[in-house]
Amino acid sequence: MLKLKGRTVESEAAPRVGATLLELALGAGVDWQFNCSRGTCARCRCLITAGGEHLEESTDAEWDRLGPEELDAGYRLGCQARIATAGTISAINRTYF
Repeated sequence: MLKLKGRTVESEAAPRVGATLLELALGAGVDWQFNCSRGTCARCRCLITAGGEHLEESTDAEWDRLGPEELDAGYRLGCQARIATAGTISAINRTYF
């Protein structure tokens, strides 16, 4: 199960291996903030509150934009965070602005 919380909408979706959190949030009707979907704007920044082990490793774009402190705290970019394995994942869109 994938639990996604946007600015005002919260929804659940089936995790799909290979899909990004942003793709799944938009497909579930969650008001997930984003501009570029390439990992440069960071509007899709999110806090993984559960299930981070089910995501692929952080991408170079995430390391460049978020850095080690935010990644260690559980932050990812929704457009870069891809589902690696099925499991329960919870994410909250936490944009900088």
